Amino acid sequence: MVAGVERGRHGGRARRCSAGLACLPASEMTPAGETVGAALDGLRLDRAVALVADVSRSAAARLVAEGGVRLDGAVVTSGARRVAAGEALTVDVQLRDDPVPLPDVEVGFTPVFEDPHVIVVDKPAGLVVHPGAGHDRGTLVNGLLARYPEIAEVGEPYRPGIVHRLDRGTSGLLVVARTDRAHRSLVEQMRRHDPERLYSALVTGHPQSDAGVVDAPVGRSSRNPMRMTVTDRGRPARTHYRVEQRYVEPVPVCLLTCRLETGRTHQIRVHLQAVGHHVVGDPTYGAGRGGDVVGLSRPFLHARSLSFSHPVGGHTVRAESPLPPDLAEVLGSLS
Repeated sequence: MVAGVERGRHGGRARRCSAGLACLPASEMTPAGETVGAALDGLRLDRAVALVADVSRSAAARLVAEGGVRLDGAVVTSGARRVAAGEALTVDVQLRDDPVPLPDVEVGFTPVFEDPHVIVVDKPAGLVVHPGAGHDRGTLVNGLLARYPEIAEVGEPYRPGIVHRLDRGTSGLLVVARTDRAHRSLVEQMRRHDPERLYSALVTGHPQSDAGVVDAPVGRSSRNPMRMTVTDRGRPARTHYRVEQRYVEPVPVCLLTCRLETGRTHQIRVHLQAVGHHVVGDPTYGAGRGGDVVGLSRPFLHARSLSFSHPVGGHTVRAESPLPPDLAEVLGSLS
């Protein structure tokens, strides 16, 4: 385990590691911003904007050309400009001009709860939540628009109804807003970290403690802009875990329940990697470790439980999702 980022029942805390980029607030803009680190140093501005704002390269180029991007406070309109480490890059996300997602009846997903205000969806692994860099169609949003066309007017145009996300390889539950009122309420609940989100994760090795907290900020990696990492220049992040079952054959692995206190990009995967227990099958943060042994081609990570306050009635809405067949089959092969 990495000293300083995990607190178990018998553990303490030490220093945190340092690398990467940190989010940057700005006053004049509605920003997506970061301080340029080694991973972005020397990139064209439009490429850096695409990574920071999670938009397509063409959308990033439009943002730059329309004056929606600043470096160290100054508007820059040339996408060919190279960014340098240490510069403050700020993007006005209000100027995003992404193509409006189109309905797609071919996108499969399972609603587990719905009323006139919210939908709770059980997302299959492999499905991207909303259009973004490299994914302009075939996303959950496209499928939602086909079944619930009213969400087109809810929230941000390029990701209507969406208030939180799951990684492409992660299966399980997320809530979608059907009205502006519901969207505002759910976004505020997420900001306060009120909803309870529980995940099942199979990890390599055996944690020393049966329960603990990984408390370490998460930000973009300084070595690879597509990855996140534990860094003291990141945003605060806390993941609670509890051991459910330890296995020894065919390889030592452990089934955990993880509870998100915050919701940073790739948080569970990054935190578990930081303490030396990669998610089985994770190609990004675990080099796929353990996946070949148990026959799994995606991360063993499933959002199994979600509860939140109903945005209109105020009562608690709780949804559960059983392990999908591929993950259940893996557990059945362990002893």
